[in-house]
Amino acid sequence: MATSSPVRHAWRVLLGLVLVTGLLFGINALGVYVFKQSSWAPELALDLQGGTQIVLSAETEDGAAPSSEQLDQAAAIIRQRVDASGVAEADITTEGGRNIVVQIPGVADQQTRERIQSSAQLQFRPVLATTAGTNTFVGEDGNETAFPAPDDSVNDTPTAEPTDASDLSWVTDKLAAEFQAYDCANPENDPSRAPQDEPLVACDPTGQAKYLLGPTELTGTAITDATAGRDPQSGAWLVQLTMNADGTEAFGEVSTRLNQNRLENLTPRDQFAFVLDGSVISAPRMNGQILDGRPSISGDFDQDSATALADQLKFGALPLSFTVQSSDTISATLGTQQLQIGLIAGLIGLALVAIYSLIVYRALGSVIIASIAVMAVLTYVIICILAWRLGFRLSLAGVAGLIVSIGFTADSFIVYFERIRDELRDGKSITSAVEDGWGRAKRTIYISKSINILAAVVLYILADATVKGFAFTLGLTTLIDVFIFVIFTHPVMQLLARTKFFGGGHKLSGLDPESLGAVYRSRSQFRQVSTATAGRGAKNARSRGEADRRQTIAERKRAEALAGDRSTSTGSEGDA
Repeated sequence: MATSSPVRHAWRVLLGLVLVTGLLFGINALGVYVFKQSSWAPELALDLQGGTQIVLSAETEDGAAPSSEQLDQAAAIIRQRVDASGVAEADITTEGGRNIVVQIPGVADQQTRERIQSSAQLQFRPVLATTAGTNTFVGEDGNETAFPAPDDSVNDTPTAEPTDASDLSWVTDKLAAEFQAYDCANPENDPSRAPQDEPLVACDPTGQAKYLLGPTELTGTAITDATAGRDPQSGAWLVQLTMNADGTEAFGEVSTRLNQNRLENLTPRDQFAFVLDGSVISAPRMNGQILDGRPSISGDFDQDSATALADQLKFGALPLSFTVQSSDTISATLGTQQLQIGLIAGLIGLALVAIYSLIVYRALGSVIIASIAVMAVLTYVIICILAWRLGFRLSLAGVAGLIVSIGFTADSFIVYFERIRDELRDGKSITSAVEDGWGRAKRTIYISKSINILAAVVLYILADATVKGFAFTLGLTTLIDVFIFVIFTHPVMQLLARTKFFGGGHKLSGLDPESLGAVYRSRSQFRQVSTATAGRGAKNARSRGEADRRQTIAERKRAEALAGDRSTSTGSEGDA
């Protein structure tokens, strides 16, 4: 029973490995064939497959150069926008003291481009006139209302002093004429640079709706959070805002005024527009007085549009305004050739490890090769799953991490095998040596792998974005290495130790006690080393020398003591 128990345990563990592998492949198969979002090939980062590059030029209100702190803050907010769109491995850097360069792997979709390019400070402006319906604040869509056409006068002076931002006194004859003539499709009409304390003519992102807006009453700094969710009663998608103390007070005053306009049927002056980069991203109606700083925006939303609006509102408070200098699709900076070089380097590393293993450990080296092969399969499918679920993309730095992990993985097996050989030199049987060697090796390996994982975590947190891929793949493969060591390598050794080839200590197995220099059968019974050299010459001398070198200091002293006892006994017999 004692002999068969490790065998049953080994088969159970290997069956578990098969089930885990099947589960991982099943998960990725669901992503490929059911959800249509995964792939059987890892997603590549910008440096390997190319992508989209957008260059944004920063501008301050007074035209002065932005400070480095402003530029860094703006880059951080833009990174939040990119991450919110689900894009991974994006490279966002500052350049030349004024520009922010955004590089996205693959071809960025239109929604992601709009999120990045909508980089001006968010403004809250009341609607004075509009030519199309809009979304609502927890209510129905507004009515279509156009501002009355002005007469031939081009007076640019208000007829009266405006009392608030919704007052029609802001609308001069000139402004009314501009509103009527404004063409949303004309690229020369750029409203993004209009002063905040003056009215604004702007369009929605589709260019189908045109708005005449009053001065800015709030900015995006008033918003502390914006989330997309469902209405508990109707189940419709909506956007929930949370404002800070100043924003809550100001929005309470605005909502009171606009709600009164709604009650007086002053459409569309009961609407409030969110303006980002000169575009009206939403213009909901005010359906009540909101004093708690938590307004909800409802309308014709689905999950994607609600999430996109929430992201725009949440990350819209940039300290700078930006103009898009360029938006291009770029080729891979390293490309297919560099990827092939990396793969060749990995294959060379694998080949060297395999050759070294077979030379040093003979047939036992095949266990190292098989373990690395199993690890490669698991790593590959896990990377595919991470690309689907977390948006992970494999960069050249990540490929380097995979290559380095080959050496770390082989190191674990070498520690284990050397422990087994040490046990064999102590005179133990091969089955006992496998179990005892496992007990001694796993502690060493767990400690060393813990240090590797800690280093990878610290590197991932503190390093530049270009190095994070290296740290991630290194940490991932280290965890898989420990998993393979426990659930594959040791069970395989338990089974091999009971075969005739390995368990019998064949000279080509790598577990031959005599070739390893085992000099005693147990800790109390030493193997006698012949000193005769006649007929055997230098070969026996080398064997004796090897045996002597394999002995520890304690073993040598005991052997010398035994040899002394034999000499004394022989001498006494001669005297007699």
